[in-house]
Amino acid sequence: MAKKVLVVDDEKLIVKGIRFSLEQDGMEVDCAYDGEEALNMVKEKEYDIVLLDVMLPKLDGFEVARRLRCAHVSTPILMLTARDEV
Repeated sequence: MAKKVLVVDDEKLIVKGIRFSLEQDGMEVDCAYDGEEALNMVKEKEYDIVLLDVMLPKLDGFEVARRLRCAHVSTPILMLTARDEV
């Protein structure tokens, strides 16, 4: 059974590269481009991991992670960022 991954980033080229790489390894990949979209997708589908950018429109990655944990979603979250200070 393929691992289900949600990639959340507002940079479409980054998402495209990550998606391609993960799919080459046999993973099922969904993509969201802002924090609200990511939260909605996690409500509708169960993921094995969420790759989450810190700097997102609407809700930043920290807020998305906080809301997921407050909703008792235990899916592992890997934070991605280009920021030099987090």
